[in-house]
Amino acid sequence: MPRRFDDMALGSIELFCLAAELGGFTAAAATAGVTPAAVSRSVARLEERMGVRLFVRTTRHMRLTDAGRVYYEQCRQALDQLVEAERVAAGEQLHPVGTLRISAPTTYAHYRLLPLLPEFRELHPEVRVEIHVGNRNVDFSEEGFDLAIRVRSPGDSGLIVRHLEDAALVVVGSPTYLARRGTPNSLDDLREHDCIQFDLPSSGRRITWLFKDQGNDIELRTEGGYSLSEDVLGGVTLARHGAGLFQTYRFVVEGDLRAGRLVEVLQQASGRSRPFNLLYPSSRHVPFRVRSFIDFLVNKMT
Repeated sequence: MPRRFDDMALGSIELFCLAAELGGFTAAAATAGVTPAAVSRSVARLEERMGVRLFVRTTRHMRLTDAGRVYYEQCRQALDQLVEAERVAAGEQLHPVGTLRISAPTTYAHYRLLPLLPEFRELHPEVRVEIHVGNRNVDFSEEGFDLAIRVRSPGDSGLIVRHLEDAALVVVGSPTYLARRGTPNSLDDLREHDCIQFDLPSSGRRITWLFKDQGNDIELRTEGGYSLSEDVLGGVTLARHGAGLFQTYRFVVEGDLRAGRLVEVLQQASGRSRPFNLLYPSSRHVPFRVRSFIDFLVNKMT
C-alpha cells in the first residue's frame, strides 16, 4: 500500500491539533518546543494539501472553520488511537488516556452524569472529557462522539445499547399553584389544570404524560398555557414558580420535594418510568478510555 503520510505530514497534524486545542500558534509552539512560524507552516501545508481553510485568522483571534472543526475532531481521535496502539503493542496500557466525547440530555447530564465525572477523572486523570449537553440525536461518525446517553434508542443496528436505569416519573406543582387551583385527585381532574407541555426537539411531537391506573399503563394528552422545547428543565422552573403542573423525573425534583418548593400530586397513579440507555457504535474499535468509562458508569447506575 503506498504511503499517504510522511513524518512531516503526521507532525503537521499534531501541531494543527495543538493549535486548535490551545487557541493559537504561539501557545502550540511553546507546548511543542518549536517556533510559531513552524506551526504556521505546518498548518499551511495541510490547507494546501486538502484545498480548504482550517482556521480563520485575524490580528486578535483565531478560530476553526467548519471544515477545520470536522478535521480536528477526526484527527484528534486518530492520534489518540495511535497513542493507545503504541501502549498496547508495548504492553504499557495500564491506564486509559486520550479524549472522551460524550453526549447527554439536559436532565441526565445535570443530575446524573456531570456529578460523577470528577470521580472518573480522579481515577483516570489522563482522560480529557468533552461533554455535549443537549437533547438532539448526535451523529457518531460525523461528529466524532464516543458515547451518547438517550431515553429512546434510535433504530440503528450499528449501535450497542447498554441500559442504565428506569427513571421514575412524578407530577409536581408548587404550593402556591395548588393553593390557587386546587390539588388534582384523579386523572380526569387534569382537564381543569395548566399542564406544562414539552415538545421533542427531534420531531416536535408533544410528549404524553404516563400513568398507571388500576394496574393499567395510561398515556394521557394534557393541555396548558405553556409549552417548551429543547430544555426540559425549563418545565421544572416554570412549575417551581407557580405556572402549573409538570411531569418530570423524580431524580430531577428530589431536592425541591424535600425542601417543599414542589409537591408531588396524583401519587396513586404513579409507577411509570422512562429508560435511559448508553449508546456507542458496534463497528468501531472501542478504545480503553471508552471501555473504562462504560464500566464506570454502568457500575454506578445499575
